[in-house]
Amino acid sequence: MKTDLFDFTLPDRLIAQTPAQQRDQSRLLVVHRREHHVEHRHFRELGDYLRPGDTLFRNNAAVIPARLHARRPTGGQVECLLLRPAAEGGEWWCLLRPGRKLPPGEQFGLEGQFTATVRKKSEEGTFRVAFDCADGDILAVANRVGEMPLPPYIGERSDATLKALDRERYQTVYAEHTKSVAAAAPTAGLHFTPELLARLANQGVRTADVTLHVGLGTFRPITTDEIEDHVIHREIYEIPAATQQALFAPPGRRIAVGTTSLRSLEDFRRRHANPLGHDYYGEADIFIYPPALFAAADVLITNFHQPRSTLLCLVASFLAPGSADGIGWLKEIYLDAVARDYRFFSYGDAMLII
Repeated sequence: MKTDLFDFTLPDRLIAQTPAQQRDQSRLLVVHRREHHVEHRHFRELGDYLRPGDTLFRNNAAVIPARLHARRPTGGQVECLLLRPAAEGGEWWCLLRPGRKLPPGEQFGLEGQFTATVRKKSEEGTFRVAFDCADGDILAVANRVGEMPLPPYIGERSDATLKALDRERYQTVYAEHTKSVAAAAPTAGLHFTPELLARLANQGVRTADVTLHVGLGTFRPITTDEIEDHVIHREIYEIPAATQQALFAPPGRRIAVGTTSLRSLEDFRRRHANPLGHDYYGEADIFIYPPALFAAADVLITNFHQPRSTLLCLVASFLAPGSADGIGWLKEIYLDAVARDYRFFSYGDAMLII
């Protein structure tokens, strides 16, 4: 299958640089698959489409303020982005800039906060770094002085007010801060407010949590000419026993909040025929593209995605499971969304596919 099928033209002005004034003020494009038509609403009206017994499967991971600014002993600036803990105690895999000036053995740090030593550089261009912190571990340091790891399509922040806004809004209201494991936000969940969640609960809508260690691979475009030749990124996930039960024996529809949540649920469902009776820790390595079928979700909440992305492939699959018809329909929907000035990507608007 040609990757060009998942390409489209997006004006830069529609790439959202800041969130909506209030989370649930985002627009909501509702896709009715069976009737093959769409509606244009707002996210605060989500409850109009949900029923008692439906379950929202949401990612409760917290985004680490993982971007750290430091200096080398010579005074040169270093930008360090924490990605994931390494097996060795106190060490992390990171992205470093300028990487060419930071070979193994080189040090950098932030006065009063930490010193760091580069241990190894991987073939993928990431660095294993050992941290020695003045107070607490490097996660504690990041929570004190780090910046949110905004995706590359959001411009650099120089304004302190915007940085503070990112700290609040590039995080879901239900993020569990004991699970600070994500290098990117589960953006479909950014539209929920405590008040909206309370209204949905009063309607009889349930919630079930997964913890997905969202990595920067989610932003990596497909660079191969053929979809099948792309090597998908891998992401660690955790599914509690109670969530497994809701996945296999739901009282209503299973609603995946986000493409990455759906990918983890689908990975688990394909590996296991029944609930395990205990919490599960695994790694999703599946690439979902048409004509895929789905066993883990009946409804999908998602944002608008980048051209030539694996997430776009998944959404096209969900529009028309078992066929390639969703590709053309998705391009029609996106063309309409562009014409109506929907906002795209992480801080953008949402889509509900039912």
